[in-house]
Amino acid sequence: MSNLLTVTPRRRDFLRQSLGLMAASAIATPRSVLAQSTIPSSADPSPPGFGEHYVTRADNRIYVRDYPGEGPAYVMIHGFPDNCRIYEDLAPLLSAAGHRVIEFDFLGFGASDKPMNFQYSFAQQLEDLKAVVNSLGLRSVIPVGHDAGGPAAVNFALDNPDRVDSLVLFNCYYANSPVLAFPDFIELCSNPKTRLLAHAMMSDPKEAAYLFQFQQSLLRTNMTPAIKARWDSRLQPIIAENFTQTPSAMPAFLAMTGDAYANLAANDRRVPEMRKFDKSVKLIWGAWDKYLSLPVANDIAAHFPNASLTSLQAEHWPQFDLPEQVSRAMLG
Repeated sequence: MSNLLTVTPRRRDFLRQSLGLMAASAIATPRSVLAQSTIPSSADPSPPGFGEHYVTRADNRIYVRDYPGEGPAYVMIHGFPDNCRIYEDLAPLLSAAGHRVIEFDFLGFGASDKPMNFQYSFAQQLEDLKAVVNSLGLRSVIPVGHDAGGPAAVNFALDNPDRVDSLVLFNCYYANSPVLAFPDFIELCSNPKTRLLAHAMMSDPKEAAYLFQFQQSLLRTNMTPAIKARWDSRLQPIIAENFTQTPSAMPAFLAMTGDAYANLAANDRRVPEMRKFDKSVKLIWGAWDKYLSLPVANDIAAHFPNASLTSLQAEHWPQFDLPEQVSRAMLG
């Protein structure tokens, strides 16, 4: 199993090729640091508009980007296999409109620490989110969940209704549903019946490259030329760097996919609580997503008493495909 969790030079080369790009390698200079340390080289240089922090939890550091603003802070929650940079086009728009925005990388991803022999799980990610909110002294927040970050956003809102002003969800999931379908590659890694096969395939560079390329081809099917160009030039580098940097996000990715079915079952038991959450819930959805699709959005919305759904001509990452439209939907 250890060869699945170690990114060797050979594996780095194959991941770069299969994802179609080279990982970014710029060195960042922190503007403010909660833990006395240097922001790692995997973080991009700080453009004007946000400060950088570390929040410490369980002796490990969580990387945070903090955009200035007032009122309840938007706390942006990523899924897998990406990181907080999926919000780097949306966050400045919200900040420019006067709202504070917090982005962070879960432990195991992006520029956060990636401890070995660590129990990565959805419960751990919820604790990461709580640590960020508490360490920054945020009294009122708007969790914004995408993809596998949806469960953390929803559960934080259910656990802390007095601290949550509202909730925003992009192309995510929460509990079991007859309309829910994980992307094929994620399903292969998550399903207990196929998980060992997926791990065995990923131990072989050729097989792993095939899995990545197969999933990519399905995601690209409905993209417009403009969105496809942004995918190739901007989004894929974010995903690729998670796996090509040292240490890699592979251990967290495998652990999180392995925990996905148990998390769905745990969230099934919390569905009745969703009906008691009376704050505004905005679902902003990329309509072209064939997996976390509009029927999934409608299913989630049906459980909240004050939910609204905005459908956009975008793929799985509407906040990256159409940031201006997403910001208007969030602020409207």
